[in-house]
Amino acid sequence: MIATTPENHLTLFDLQRIVRATLEERFALPLWVSAEISEIKVNYSGHCYLNLVEKGSGEGTPRAESRAVIWRSAYTRLASYFESQTGTRLAAGIRILAKVMVIYHEVYGFSLQITDIDPSYTLGDVERRRQQTIRTLHEDGVWDMNRELRLPRLTARIAVVSSATAAGYRDFMREIGSCGYALHATLFDSVMQGAAAEDSIVASLEAVAAREEEFDAVVIIRGGGSTSDLSVFDSYRIASHTAQFPLPVITGIGHDKDVSIVDMVAHTSLKTPTAVAVWLGERMAAEEERLAGAARELRSAAAEMLNEHKGAVERAAAELQRSIIRNIVGESARLDMRTADLYRQARHLVEAQRRRLDAAQQIADSRKVENILRLGFAVVRAGSHAVVAAGELRPGSMVDITFAEGRATAEVVEAKHR
Repeated sequence: MIATTPENHLTLFDLQRIVRATLEERFALPLWVSAEISEIKVNYSGHCYLNLVEKGSGEGTPRAESRAVIWRSAYTRLASYFESQTGTRLAAGIRILAKVMVIYHEVYGFSLQITDIDPSYTLGDVERRRQQTIRTLHEDGVWDMNRELRLPRLTARIAVVSSATAAGYRDFMREIGSCGYALHATLFDSVMQGAAAEDSIVASLEAVAAREEEFDAVVIIRGGGSTSDLSVFDSYRIASHTAQFPLPVITGIGHDKDVSIVDMVAHTSLKTPTAVAVWLGERMAAEEERLAGAARELRSAAAEMLNEHKGAVERAAAELQRSIIRNIVGESARLDMRTADLYRQARHLVEAQRRRLDAAQQIADSRKVENILRLGFAVVRAGSHAVVAAGELRPGSMVDITFAEGRATAEVVEAKHR
């Protein structure tokens, strides 16, 4: 250590040179260093500038941070090899194991020059993060939630989470438009790759959930891409939203080989957007055939039931006819008996009335004039009227007398009135 006094001081430049010399001596050879890329930029000259960090246990404020550079002469080779091995481009958020030279500049300070990158480290870290996300979803108790939802038989009202400009979305819409069924798709336009993708997809899922009653299912679709393009679908946030989504989620993410965590927790996972559209159309066709089969079975069952009950119906009809005939015969006999009773009652009534008429006739006959005259009575007439009192006569007047047999004329000698 150099001892200094106010009289024997160092200039800032001298101090920086000492630090530089010390670092160059201490770190004369390259080192392998692990860190996370927090920022990365390739400038117009082809040099790649990065910011490397090591996060604390809470993934918050970095424990360490450093600038780094990959010169143009090495960047193209390293970036191409890294992507060919991992399927992922060098990007922010990726952990790398880099071979570095420690650089110190009197003006620009401490930095690292990257001369090599080990892709196997990044692959291991990506898989470690995937497995941690899977474990967390299991621990949260949400891993199987979406698959346990019942997908409606007629899945016709579809919410689509995709980019409006994506070829995969156009393929999906073209296929459902030609499937022959009334499938209605509502797009929730989303950023499907890059730094903004996670927030955008989560926001779209939340928008669909707010209109849950309008849809039968939600479809998340994206065309093919590199592993880095599709790495967003291993995001814990998106996977957690998918697993707990209130509607069945169908994914059609164009993976070349790997299955994302979102695919794992979704209700149904298919390889491509077109495959999702074909599957939805086939599901409608299967339901149509099921309904047609049910109709055929219903007609057949109805025919069998009619045949089975035809004999019973015929027997019931015959028995009903016999019962009606028996009732008619019985009622006819009762009607005949009633008619005979009425005839007898009528004859008795007529005979009684005849007897009364005979008695009345006898009374009437007994009161005829000729019959009364035969009893010794006579009818005395003075002119044209019968005399009923002696006071009506005067001595010397002439009267006619009618007897039961014959008539006589007489002169009144004397008329006395009692």
